[in-house]
Amino acid sequence: MAINFPVGIKTMTIRTGPTKVVYYPRVTGMQNKQLQHVINSTIVRENQQLINEQTGNMDTTVVDLYGYYEIKSNQRDVLSLSLSNYVYHYHAAHGMTVIKSLTFDLQKGKQVSLKDLFKPGSNYVKRLSELISVQIKQRDIPLLVDFKGIRPDQDFYIADKALIIYFQLYEITPYAYGFPMFPISVYALQDIIDENGPLGRMAVN
Repeated sequence: MAINFPVGIKTMTIRTGPTKVVYYPRVTGMQNKQLQHVINSTIVRENQQLINEQTGNMDTTVVDLYGYYEIKSNQRDVLSLSLSNYVYHYHAAHGMTVIKSLTFDLQKGKQVSLKDLFKPGSNYVKRLSELISVQIKQRDIPLLVDFKGIRPDQDFYIADKALIIYFQLYEITPYAYGFPMFPISVYALQDIIDENGPLGRMAVN
């Protein structure tokens, strides 16, 4: 039986002022150095895109910039992480945070999108949307508009034996609600998940 160890994580820092600091992860210790380079390059690129998206052409009006990360899964050849970026602009009503997640299948050596987690042809969008609709009602989540369903490329991460689907601020709920997160057990999706993919591996006891 193959033993798959977690990858090493080192915290890197970008600091451009006393109130402008971004922390992001660097993967270390992988046997596959080419894949390690691809993962780290992807993290750096996504991190920079987040900063650009938040500051835009208004860098001079940025008062606070704070970025950090969370490792959501680092087991069974699955690395799933989130990058969070908070920016407050001068005279803005409030700051804004954006979260982006990256998930890598280390066994297959690639980054995975939401559709990659499921069997080809399976209507994962419909299934996930139905499960989320139930949670919205059960948790009495306030919506800005009626929930029509998720995008095929909806934001997600994997945490242990759950797929977490989430939405950005203002995407479906008022700002004050924060980020709507919807944990869905891998066992609720077992008939449509790719058994050889990240969720399939998480479902094995």
